[in-house]
Amino acid sequence: MNETIEQALNDQINEELNSYYIYLSMEAYFESESLDGFATWMELQAQEEVEHAMRIFRFLNDRGGRVKLQSIEEPKQDWSSPLEAFEDAYEHEQYITKKINELADLADEHDDKATLNMLDWFIEEQVEEEASTEAIVEKLELVGESGSGLLALDKALAGRQVTDESNSSE
Repeated sequence: MNETIEQALNDQINEELNSYYIYLSMEAYFESESLDGFATWMELQAQEEVEHAMRIFRFLNDRGGRVKLQSIEEPKQDWSSPLEAFEDAYEHEQYITKKINELADLADEHDDKATLNMLDWFIEEQVEEEASTEAIVEKLELVGESGSGLLALDKALAGRQVTDESNSSE
């Protein structure tokens, strides 16, 4: 495996694990605010990020590369509101999309079709990630200062279901 691609894949594993930490921190924030539905949504989001990291981890191992885990930054711990937390989540998903696209460009430059094929799933996943976080930002903007609206959204977010991404390679 090309060393540049190997390092970039290791960097993306780190980005995904950093995402896990960010969403875990957001889960803790929402729990401290007694917003259990928001906390559940973030818990499931955090779990997805670990699955994303492991998808790249397995790919790197299958290709004969070496996984090199890196330090994870301490995430932000507090937000002024649920809206601010979800604005941060949306911005973070946009950042991850940029990193995935850069990785795909690098794989293309190195004519690494296997990596490009693997990244196709991530590119599609990022469309969903951005759409879901943006939709919640928009709902929170509509709710504004309405406590009853916030509680209704909290209840709706509690219904998020776990999806098994580990077996879906298409």
